[in-house]
Formats: sequence, C-alpha cells, structure tokens
Amino acid sequence: MKLARVVGNVWSTKKNDKIHALRLLFVQPLGRGLTEVGDVIVAADEIGAGAGDLILLCEGAPAMQAFDRKEPIPVDAVVIGIVDSLEMPEKVGE
Repeated sequence: MKLARVVGNVWSTKKNDKIHALRLLFVQPLGRGLTEVGDVIVAADEIGAGAGDLILLCEGAPAMQAFDRKEPIPVDAVVIGIVDSLEMPEKVGE
C-alpha cells in the first residue's frame, strides 16, 4: 500500500468488460514528506476519489482482488481509500 495524489482522469470509451463500470484516474505516488516519487500511473477507483485527493493505493496482484468480485479483475493499481489526515513523526525511517 502506498500514498498517492489524484492528478487527473482517464476516459476510455472501450475497455475490458470486467472493468467497464470503473473510473480510471491518473495518480502520482508519494514518498516521505509527500514528495513525488516515480511516474504517474493509472488506478481504478470505485470509491469516488477526486482531483487533488490524497489516497491509499494498492498495486500489483492484490489490486486485482481489491473489489468485491467473484473473479479478479485486470488492473495493476486500485484506489482503496481517501486519506482524511496524516500524522508522522519526523524521525521515522531514519
């Protein structure tokens, strides 16, 4: 699980039937101090995150199982939460 920020929307008129009802978002993964790390990625969203929201992001094989579906769905990243607040001591991870 990672922190990320929603930076845009993706629209696709044709997509796999297993993801036809999912919103797709551009998200920027974040590191320590909420600094941008890595490339912007596309994440499926079923909870209603919007531009600028700080989110919890699940990637890889677990993302395929994040939705309550009978079968895994073909996604690499999923928004699994919208962050309300953060509290992190400055010396964590040093």
